[in-house]
Amino acid sequence: MRSRTPAWARWALLIVLTVGSTAALTPLGVPSPALFAGLVVATVLALAGLPVAAPGPVNGAAQAVIGVVIGVLAQPGTLAGLAGQWVPVLLVSVATLAVSMAAGLLLGLRRGISPLTGMLALTAGGASGLVAVSRELGGDDRTVAVVQYLRVGMVTATMPVVATLGFGAAAGAGPGAPGSAPLVVDIGYLAVCAVAGTVLARAARVPAGALLGPMVVAIAINMTGWSFGAIPPAPLVEIAYAVIGWQAGARFTRESLRTVLGALLPAATLVVGVIVACAGLGLLLSTLTGTTPLDGYLATTPGGVYAVLATAVSAGTDVTFVMAVQVLRVIVMLLVTPAIARLAGRALP
Repeated sequence: MRSRTPAWARWALLIVLTVGSTAALTPLGVPSPALFAGLVVATVLALAGLPVAAPGPVNGAAQAVIGVVIGVLAQPGTLAGLAGQWVPVLLVSVATLAVSMAAGLLLGLRRGISPLTGMLALTAGGASGLVAVSRELGGDDRTVAVVQYLRVGMVTATMPVVATLGFGAAAGAGPGAPGSAPLVVDIGYLAVCAVAGTVLARAARVPAGALLGPMVVAIAINMTGWSFGAIPPAPLVEIAYAVIGWQAGARFTRESLRTVLGALLPAATLVVGVIVACAGLGLLLSTLTGTTPLDGYLATTPGGVYAVLATAVSAGTDVTFVMAVQVLRVIVMLLVTPAIARLAGRALP
């Protein structure tokens, strides 16, 4: 009976359940609720014998949207906050990358998880982007999706507690939407970045070009001041997140689910190690740049950008510096990780 279920019925079930699950998860503060809901719903349907796989062009379009979302973070005023401090900031960002990737390689020692998959799963920065391109880079996107959002969830949950108890900060509300352009400008901006970025990435044969191409074009437009305050429309972003979740969830089998669930405890342990190491790097950054220890800690927290922003605003810290370091880390991670993953895929078993 399951194998005879028509495709339209499976798609309808997938969409309805994803929308309902997203609506239920959103008030709970779950990071990227549409992606998480899409992952869970697609996994359940796949295990029930009703897998639904989105066509390649749809997955590519979703990656392009996520790339533009990340590119929007690179605002001139934000990155200008690093003037005169970019050397220590860049060094600490690279150290954060090294720490998280090293933890990922340790996760890759576990049976059923390749070192490349482990590395992608624990790399700190741009969780949705890494999930979107992990399969293309040779990793297991199912494991990457679950572990990346375990990392984001743990960081988001512990960061306000550590900031409050350790540094006297107060947790605040999330930031509002940064865009100010009309909807037609938002859509036009997204279309230009997505199309131009994809074409350029294909011409240059860039790894994970469907995400990186639009991201780079969005960054370029923002830095030149020609974005006019545009951001990708929220409904399209939520759809893109859901598609990324579907992409990973549709490939789950009972065996792969057992492998992922078995890796959660060691992954959580490694995430704690990464959080502690990044806190140490934050203290080093504060010493090198003359900022407060709280600024350094928030700037190097490995995930949860908007939770970091909320805490920084409510605590009266140097918000521009904190967000500039966070944004730079995400951009560096996503630009460098595909190349490192390609080299690692050749060198690692």
